[in-house]
Amino acid sequence: MKPIAQTNIAFLGTGLMGKPMARRLLLAGYPVTVWNRTLAKAAALTADGARLADSAVLAVQQADADIVITMLEDGQAVAAVIEQMLPALRAGSIVIDMSSIQQSQAQTLHALLQKQDVHFIDAPVSGGVIGAEAGSLAIMAGADETIYSEIAELLSAMGKPQRVGGPGTGQLAKLCNQLIVGATINIVAEALLLAQAGGADPAAVRQALRGGFAESRILEVHGQRMLDRSFMPGGQVKSQAKDMENILIAAQHAGVDLPITRLVTDVYRDLLHDYPYADHSAALLALEHKNPGKRLGDKQDVLPE
Repeated sequence: MKPIAQTNIAFLGTGLMGKPMARRLLLAGYPVTVWNRTLAKAAALTADGARLADSAVLAVQQADADIVITMLEDGQAVAAVIEQMLPALRAGSIVIDMSSIQQSQAQTLHALLQKQDVHFIDAPVSGGVIGAEAGSLAIMAGADETIYSEIAELLSAMGKPQRVGGPGTGQLAKLCNQLIVGATINIVAEALLLAQAGGADPAAVRQALRGGFAESRILEVHGQRMLDRSFMPGGQVKSQAKDMENILIAAQHAGVDLPITRLVTDVYRDLLHDYPYADHSAALLALEHKNPGKRLGDKQDVLPE
């Protein structure tokens, strides 16, 4: 791999997560050309030294990209962008998709790019906007071992990468992550509402649980959001709902029945209608809806418009 200052990157998708991730690469010294469907979101990164492109294809061409990173909404968007830029990709270059898509979609993209002698890595992330800004994302990479060794340093600028197997397995690992996250958020909501309804101080209960076996990042971050009733997105309900659907698809393909996952998926399906852009912790609102007259705390809800 070339030295950092000579490794040209095209970063496609600078939304809620992509913007701070691209900024971490710029801070590490990588030359980065950025594109986003809403150009203003990408243009904000020019203050950090990024070059701006008017299209995904131009981003790849202007960067003379050694590495292309996609951070887009879903598998359909990723496939559309990759198909558009296919003629502009150089043989031997690397495409790293850091979006959350279906495992089968990642495997299809790997096969498509392989025909053009372009390497594909699926490297979805976990940690939300906070982790993206801090450069502490958990990065689950599905890649050939030799190709992974070439980009491990680059991924480390954005977080803590771990190769979990060949192409496609990164998405499977992310689904496992989202299964745990989605289910745990719902359990934390139930625990705090039970504490409130039973006469305990839910904030004190949360504090008492921390340090014991129930301690988790979810209890720390999302538990506090529930107590504050602040549902401004670190991660969005629509993203969690999409991930839960993809988990069920992966389970079907693997021949595995996941009964708890089906229950959690139903929660996010219901939330999707009223709170698509709210934080994942809005699962509390769904729980309160099932328990009329029961409410966590007396603060007003803070929700995205």
